[in-house]
Amino acid sequence: TCLTSAVISEDKAVVYFKEEFGEDEWEERWIQSTHRDDQGKFILSAGKFYGDAVKDKGIQTSQDAKFYGISAKFDEFSNAGKNLVVQFSVKHEQNIDCGGGYVKIFSKDLDQKDMHGDSPYYIMFGPDICGPGTKKVHVIFNYKGKNLLTKKDIRCKDDVYSHLYTLIVRSDNTYEVKIDNKKVESGELEADWEFLAPRKIKDPDAKKPEDWDEREKIDDPEDLKPEDWDQPEHISDPDARKPDDWDEEMDGEWEPPMIDNPDYKGDWKPKQIPNPAYKGPWIHPEIDNPDYVADDSLYKYNDIGIIGFDLWQVKSGTIFDNILITDDEEYAEVIGNETWGATKDAEKKMKEDQDEEERKRREEEEAKTPKEEDEEE
Repeated sequence: TCLTSAVISEDKAVVYFKEEFGEDEWEERWIQSTHRDDQGKFILSAGKFYGDAVKDKGIQTSQDAKFYGISAKFDEFSNAGKNLVVQFSVKHEQNIDCGGGYVKIFSKDLDQKDMHGDSPYYIMFGPDICGPGTKKVHVIFNYKGKNLLTKKDIRCKDDVYSHLYTLIVRSDNTYEVKIDNKKVESGELEADWEFLAPRKIKDPDAKKPEDWDEREKIDDPEDLKPEDWDQPEHISDPDARKPDDWDEEMDGEWEPPMIDNPDYKGDWKPKQIPNPAYKGPWIHPEIDNPDYVADDSLYKYNDIGIIGFDLWQVKSGTIFDNILITDDEEYAEVIGNETWGATKDAEKKMKEDQDEEERKRREEEEAKTPKEEDEEE
């Protein structure tokens, strides 16, 4: 099922786009980019394991080491004065080693057949995995032509099962990220992205006073080094004796070996006492930043009209499904539970059953091998 054209009000929710895929002609709604001659191909599949053979069908990356680009258009809208919710499910059933699993939200003006990595977008959201070092959820906003990365480190799921990713951008300039319908991050747009210049800056005219003392401790001026402190670190071994057969003409002048000096005390340092002139660390005074301009519309985009997947994957097999764009976060949660939530447990059981069958098969193969070798002998 898909909604791409008319805006439908379901109870109090406005649904701008909804795609769960199925048996109908999804390729008529989704346009694959031809920007590259060797663009990877999406196919419709529920994968090797699933909770429901029909409901769990989605678009799957099918070729290794390829760039992928596919997008769908819907009636343009603005989220001015409203919340924006973007939600979709991702299943990396291939146990992905390096590749993206995120969506991009575009303006209505995107050339869908030429979509590529440098095509301007409004929002990029979803998981990105590459080796053990990169396992994060991207949340990138475009603001005045610049793509802004979040300051937060949001970890994504890295197993082989389906997971639901939800981004909520609210009209009060706050946001929330959910995975599997559970909040994993939230906050203010202005605080967690560099949309605006800082509100405060260090006063360029302020200088630390020359007599500002930041030393918490100082040498005790009354602590004097003992007169017998300075001793050599090594001394001649007093117990050493020149060997009887030592020939000075042949062996040179004999010198006793050196040993550690038991009276050596190292470098002397006076003890420390509190500094009576200590004023603490000097803190640079701040002033209002003259370049700061408030913007209560950080969340807003005027002509949202296309959603797409623009990806690179080393190992293919990722399935995308249950895509939703709405203005109602409660509705999105319900839809997530009715789609991803309804089949996730059965999907996991099917995978576990397959793994158990594979384990038994391997055991049987291993049990047969010694007997076959004995028979050959």
